[in-house]
Amino acid sequence: MNKLLAALALAALSFNAAAHGPSPQKVEKTITIKAAPAKVWAIVKDFGNMQTWHPAVASDKLEQKKDENGEQATFRTLTLKSGGDIVEKLRYADDANMKLKYEIESGVAPVADYNSIMTVTAGPGAGESTVTWVGRFYRTYKLNPPIPPGQDDETAVKFVTGVYDSGLAGLKKVAEGSK
Repeated sequence: MNKLLAALALAALSFNAAAHGPSPQKVEKTITIKAAPAKVWAIVKDFGNMQTWHPAVASDKLEQKKDENGEQATFRTLTLKSGGDIVEKLRYADDANMKLKYEIESGVAPVADYNSIMTVTAGPGAGESTVTWVGRFYRTYKLNPPIPPGQDDETAVKFVTGVYDSGLAGLKKVAEGSK
């Protein structure tokens, strides 16, 4: 009898583990830039000019419009060099803490419920900055397996990691190159 109960409990646990849906994902990247924090923050907080420092962005269109709650909000449409658009909503830009928060509303990014924070702080050396870019998101496919190709956790994490790595390298190049 105990073996039967143990088997039933194990089966129930296995079913529950598979039935929860996607797990939240997180990517966090940091870079040190040889430029003053105020200078780097001026570049990061300019929500309508990501194309000036991110190598994957061909153009960036900024708009003020009402969001899903009827509130005025700032949106940017990023047109990617590889094709397609991503529409992002600015949640806030905090000058005192040099922190920018935004979320993806729609587009070609293989993520769901994506939100991100970029923070600029004083770096390890004089006149240096540390930029930290953190994103939290889910894969595109929110149901249980089988998961269609390109809508899985690995694809989502790889995409965000690529965006952050190339973006931070581009930000470093622009900030250090325009002294």
